[in-house]
Amino acid sequence: MDNRNYNIYFHTHTISGIFICALLYVIFFAGSFSFFKDDIAAWQKNESITAQRGITERDFNHVLDSLAANHTLKGRDIEFSMQRHGMGAYVSMSASHDSTVKAKVEKKPEEQKKGRGRGRGRRGGDDDSAFFTYNFGQKKEVEYQAGYDMGEFLYRLHFLAQLNAIPIYLGAPFGYLLAGIVSFLFLFALITGLMLHWDKIVSNFFTFRPWAKWKTVWTDLHTGLGVIQFPFQFIFAVTGIVLIANSFLMTPYATYLYKGDSEKMYQSLEYSDSTKFQYTYTPLAATFDLNDYLAGVEQKITGGEISRVAIKSYQDDNMHVVVLSKPLAEASFAGSGKTICRVRDQKILHESLPTEHASYIDKVKALIYHLHFGDFGGRPLRVMYFVLGATGCVVIISGILIWLVARDKNSIPKHRRVFNFWTANVFMAACMSMLPVTAFTMIVLLFLKNAGQSEIYNWYFYSWLVLGVYFIVRRDLEVTNRQTTLLSALTCFLLPLLDGIVRDNWFWSTYARRAYDILFVDLLFLSLAVISVVVLVKVWRAQAVKKVGAVAAVEEKTRRTREAVL
Repeated sequence: MDNRNYNIYFHTHTISGIFICALLYVIFFAGSFSFFKDDIAAWQKNESITAQRGITERDFNHVLDSLAANHTLKGRDIEFSMQRHGMGAYVSMSASHDSTVKAKVEKKPEEQKKGRGRGRGRRGGDDDSAFFTYNFGQKKEVEYQAGYDMGEFLYRLHFLAQLNAIPIYLGAPFGYLLAGIVSFLFLFALITGLMLHWDKIVSNFFTFRPWAKWKTVWTDLHTGLGVIQFPFQFIFAVTGIVLIANSFLMTPYATYLYKGDSEKMYQSLEYSDSTKFQYTYTPLAATFDLNDYLAGVEQKITGGEISRVAIKSYQDDNMHVVVLSKPLAEASFAGSGKTICRVRDQKILHESLPTEHASYIDKVKALIYHLHFGDFGGRPLRVMYFVLGATGCVVIISGILIWLVARDKNSIPKHRRVFNFWTANVFMAACMSMLPVTAFTMIVLLFLKNAGQSEIYNWYFYSWLVLGVYFIVRRDLEVTNRQTTLLSALTCFLLPLLDGIVRDNWFWSTYARRAYDILFVDLLFLSLAVISVVVLVKVWRAQAVKKVGAVAAVEEKTRRTREAVL
């Protein structure tokens, strides 16, 4: 490669990387833990999903009875969107199609506040509609803020959703827009990094010199891990762009191709069911048991699971039930199923099985979603994704240190060296603090009852701010690395220990009651504590060797000076 191209790739890779490194670290760190979103949620609430699955009955009739106690359900569309773990659902209820049904519920001021956020809280108003989360195990509604957990927090942090609170809107919420820009720059940094090392990609991959100077160590680590991780990071960059950037990339398509009708566009993309049924104003004469009907559907869709249930025009003579299903990963990588039943005569108008039907859209969506979320290979694959994501954090940190060491030269003006150091100092303080802050916040949640969104926000962000400011003020990268590693070891070890003491969730206890998700989270943090201790011991030994070498050099210099004088 000629020098001109090398310089182009080098500078574009460096500049794009340094612009996004802190945010990219947050995305990779939070995204790595997001693979265990359901496990972390079960751990926080001390309610094992794995122990309940197959035992807890999903009673849809109970939900309808609960709604009927506060609403007139006649003529409404009611939809259940199943959560990924299957033990809960997002329930939405539309206004009635019957013009004679009047809204009777006046929205209270406190409900207006609860309805903000992600829209999972109950909401009403003049149309008397509702939108809430339902827990089948507890058989009760759970408002979004009250049911907010650490798994949801980390999942949303990995695409910077918390930054949507900033009142900046440029075609999309600020957090989503920023995450999309970071994804684009990340893909750009990946490609330029590959081109930069292309000529020596094989030789550099097998080169690691742990006893050389620090710049060489970080360079070898950055290059070696970068090559190993390139396919994984490339997949995440591309799928991340598609998933996060579609919120603002779809706007021009909806505007020009669908004349501003975004609902029609999403129906074309098969994100919602477009089937319409006329309301007849005639009461339904037949009886209908939703639980029995869905049990029959589940028996037919072997190798699949119900993803959505839609009741159209409830209690009307033209009432229909639409059941959407998806295949299990072990049965089929892509596919979708749909069953439409006319209730008055129990006639099946349409039926397709998820393992036998896969459109082009199904295949594209499945490819993007499965590759990004790692949900097609069970827990072992998610553990592998977690390791690769954590390794990506190491690549980012090593890139920051390479950038700093390469620019810490006497030939560079002092004001630029000061700026470079403070940039790296802030980045390292913010990045390295995330693991101890995450473990600390989860420890705090052990002692808080009914902790919701505000409690998680306060404990996480304030502790992150305090710890970050402390290390920034210390102005010592070695102290930052050493002390954050020590704090990580302590907090990650205390988490499973206190979980056993406070809630009796010892390893053997959770294993005995098949609470494997809670057990896994405790084992995960215990493993992180062990890794932190190993790293800390290595750092201490390296510092000891360095000090011994420095003392030996001074003694040797003193001896030579004495011999010269004598």
